Amino acid sequence: MKENLRDKRKFNFYPAGKLPIPDLARLLAHYTHHDPNLIVSPGIGKDATVISFGDKYLVAKTDPITFATDQIGWYAVHINANDIAVMGGTPRWFLATLLLPEGKTNQQIVEGILSQIDKSCREIGVVLCGGHTEITYGLDRPLVIGHMLGEIDKEKLVIPENIRLGDKIILTKGIAIEGTALIAREKRELAEVLGEEFVKRCQQLLNSPGISILREARLAQEVAPIHAMHDPTEGGLATGIQELAMAAQTGMIMEMEKILILPETVTLCRTLKLDPLGLLASGALLIVTASAEAPKVVNTLRKAGIPAEIIGTITEKERGVKLNREGKLVDLPVFSRDEVAKLFAGEVA
Repeated sequence: MKENLRDKRKFNFYPAGKLPIPDLARLLAHYTHHDPNLIVSPGIGKDATVISFGDKYLVAKTDPITFATDQIGWYAVHINANDIAVMGGTPRWFLATLLLPEGKTNQQIVEGILSQIDKSCREIGVVLCGGHTEITYGLDRPLVIGHMLGEIDKEKLVIPENIRLGDKIILTKGIAIEGTALIAREKRELAEVLGEEFVKRCQQLLNSPGISILREARLAQEVAPIHAMHDPTEGGLATGIQELAMAAQTGMIMEMEKILILPETVTLCRTLKLDPLGLLASGALLIVTASAEAPKVVNTLRKAGIPAEIIGTITEKERGVKLNREGKLVDLPVFSRDEVAKLFAGEVA
């Protein structure tokens, strides 16, 4: 009987999106091995690896861009740079692997992607230093796998293990900037329902307020000791919070009324019956700092024109991850896959 159950699990295929957190945590624990120079090992809620490298730490990250987009090269640079910044590091060098569809790729397409990568790297002071390009069978769209390297002074490393009970959680800009912009770019028929001007506003969120969090990460570190940072991406704010809590081994209480949600996101999610808490959230930054320091960080960000709000508090692990919704504490929703993936799979309206 046990053998039959085991065989059945082998054929329980995962849907598109991230692996379930429990499965990924188990796999990482099993296949990650000790190295004295490995300062930050792979794990849930850990955005990049950190390696001791002379008098500094080397911070390394790889992340693919797999959805169809006309800005795929731009995305690849910024998504990877964000994960260097949340560790306290400065992005320096970028490598890109371009996998391009057979029968659909010409010089114009390749040059377009590389020009986006080059422009984005120049904007944030990064050098494109290598990678790989090939035409691959079985693809229906280009894929770009980015690999960003950065560096950091050893005493400035930011990791979730520094989180303490009573710390405050700050959210910048709002949710879900990337998801709103992506849906508007890919579902242009929404203009028939919501109007052309509204759809254009949603599309422009990609650049303003934008999905890069480098500026706010730097500003926060300049004014206060930062205990942790995390950029919620696939699975939205709710998944990002769950990942951060798991990495820190703590509980959290989030305040629903304090969570910044852009008006465009509210309208889009209401129309498409999506939950903004589970919608692709690049562009937001979660900052954890001591309770006494949090107002200073918020005020600094606001003075720089970056919306920021204290949205939660670190609690004991035993209390779990909760959401205060209209005065009632409930479990923070868990999303098995991102709302964008559900939409594009035709599982929602």
